[in-house]
Amino acid sequence: MKGRIALVTGAGSADGIGFATARALADAGARVAITSTTGRIKERLRELGARGGHIALTADLTDPEAVAGLVAEINAKLGKIDILVNNAGMVQTGRKERARLFHQIEAEEWLRTMDINLNTCFHVTRAVLPPMLKRKYGRIVNIASVTGPLVTNPRSAGYSAAKAAMVGLTRALAIEVADRNVTVNAVAPGWIETGSSSKAEVIAGRNSPAKRPGRPEEVAAAAMFLASEASSYVTGQMLVVDGGNTIQEYKGRSADYY
Repeated sequence: MKGRIALVTGAGSADGIGFATARALADAGARVAITSTTGRIKERLRELGARGGHIALTADLTDPEAVAGLVAEINAKLGKIDILVNNAGMVQTGRKERARLFHQIEAEEWLRTMDINLNTCFHVTRAVLPPMLKRKYGRIVNIASVTGPLVTNPRSAGYSAAKAAMVGLTRALAIEVADRNVTVNAVAPGWIETGSSSKAEVIAGRNSPAKRPGRPEEVAAAAMFLASEASSYVTGQMLVVDGGNTIQEYKGRSADYY
């Protein structure tokens, strides 16, 4: 990664997937721009180490004009972006989201869910892609989820739809840009324990074949491979990081079956 410029969105949480990925990229020699919707991103920059030439910027990625300004600032301060990790989504720092059954979802809530989990990816990728095509190099990694593309839960219709759409976008874009040395892939985490994990989510991870939730660093490792030059012939793929949870058919106590 030495000499590469990377942008990681949704990196405001100290124990989240975004910051774990940013830290891995920085450790590998990339200069990293991290973004979030709150001032906490400045704290993450201090933890990342400003001596590496990294920067932290606050931006609302649901706003195309804000995204254009963000990318322009990164280009001016660091250079053209080689690696994009679209991690923003699920919940927005500092804003509480409500989970509802499908028939109870208000239109405004549905659109907000699409904005956070899908349109952020669209806006940032659209802003970053043209220079990649011109320079004939780029790595785009979309942090999706197993929820939507492979499995789902009650009260997750909006999130599931957005993440399934993100994987569809990944594949469609990969075909369009493959001959320009730009790869587009997705990582699909399962039960990953972060600061925002509920008690039920942690228990679900313990009932996976691995008998534990995943760690943000394990998702970051998958993203790092897809962001590297070693993955040059991998594009349009979804790499699942879930401790084998989506392949197990029996969902009860393992002692009762396995």
